[in-house]
Amino acid sequence: MALLTKAANARASSATAMNATSSRSHSVFVLNITGNHAGSSSRLTGALCLVDLAGSERLDRSKAEGACKAEACSINSTLASLGDLFEALARRQQHIPYRNSKLTYLLKPCLSPGGKVLFMCHVGPEDASAYESLTTLRFATKV
Repeated sequence: MALLTKAANARASSATAMNATSSRSHSVFVLNITGNHAGSSSRLTGALCLVDLAGSERLDRSKAEGACKAEACSINSTLASLGDLFEALARRQQHIPYRNSKLTYLLKPCLSPGGKVLFMCHVGPEDASAYESLTTLRFATKV
């Protein structure tokens, strides 16, 4: 847990017009697990991926400028790549676009066949956040 706390404290954040502490990066923590099968010499391996995605944002609402604007564009692009990957997996396409972003490449071990995903979304209750909340829920339907 100390390592997760250290990583969370180092995570980039910045104030925008929509959020006083907006995440400016995704957080990916991969825990590789190895063990022995009880009663045999076979070895079992697995990976647990803990991912906290930065939220997408509309630049006209967040008023992001300079480095924050570039980060927002990068975050939005990465989330689009993740959405494309989920759609390819759902359609059982022959080519799965794991290499379209660093995020999708890092998540390959956890999103490959046989992997399990628990996806939680955060939506805002304010009327002003309705568009972002709806976009988040639409994204979640791809998972």
